[in-house]
Amino acid sequence: MDDIKMNSTLERLVEIAKNEEVPVYTIAVSTKDGIENATVNPGNPCQNAYSVAKFFCVTAVGMLYDDGKLTPEDNLADIFAEEFKEYGIDSTPWKKVTLHHLMRHRAGFEHGFLDIDVEDCTKYETQDFLKKALSEPLVYEPGEKSVYTDAAFYLVSRVVAKVSGIPLDNLLIDRLFNKIDCREVAFSKCPAGHFMGATGLYIRSRDMVKLGRIYLDGGCYNGQRIISEEWIKMVIENNYELNRCGSGYAKGGMRGQKLYVNFDKDIAIAWHSYDNKGKTGAFNEVL
Repeated sequence: MDDIKMNSTLERLVEIAKNEEVPVYTIAVSTKDGIENATVNPGNPCQNAYSVAKFFCVTAVGMLYDDGKLTPEDNLADIFAEEFKEYGIDSTPWKKVTLHHLMRHRAGFEHGFLDIDVEDCTKYETQDFLKKALSEPLVYEPGEKSVYTDAAFYLVSRVVAKVSGIPLDNLLIDRLFNKIDCREVAFSKCPAGHFMGATGLYIRSRDMVKLGRIYLDGGCYNGQRIISEEWIKMVIENNYELNRCGSGYAKGGMRGQKLYVNFDKDIAIAWHSYDNKGKTGAFNEVL
């Protein structure tokens, strides 16, 4: 374990991890006094955050919202009008599908797909993942039913790229990671070179927790404006990949990854895990 003087929350989490053999690699805690982190089990320092990546995508949408370029009510038929025409796909069902629906997993898909962590997407009939997503039947009315799927956030990634003119990962590097002194970050991409959006963000816990600090500090990091307070309020009110967890809010990922924020306690916590049996639930008493 790192030889550091830990704050009480970090110390307690490390104690739980050791005593209950919670399989985490690293834990980072951000308080008003700064960020502290500890290594519980050695591993690659830059780990896949899995679905925590979705929350970073939500933040990218917020940046474009603040720029006046995008709103949650924008529909997919308008955004991808050229692509629907190119692919020969009827865009009518997509006229009701908005970014709001995508970020709530309520676009109308019947099942999950484009999940590169658990399925072999090389077996798809096309390696054009945008065509694959837009071709998928919408069996439910948008907003009717929640069906969790990584396809929703692949579409979010492509929306951000289409509207901003640059890939979502480049947008995040320029407007987030470079401003928070992120030590190391990498992205899983589709065959066309776009960030998958839903997963495949490789980042250190110490850097991942900084996004939580931004939300705690009203959208700023060390005095730099990253996103607006208005967007943060919209994220909380609409559960855009930040849901109730204990007395705070969190976004989790496969194998126990988590980014947690508590506005009342002014604390953010992030960890990377190789938990396959839900053992990180032992941390709930601290959260």
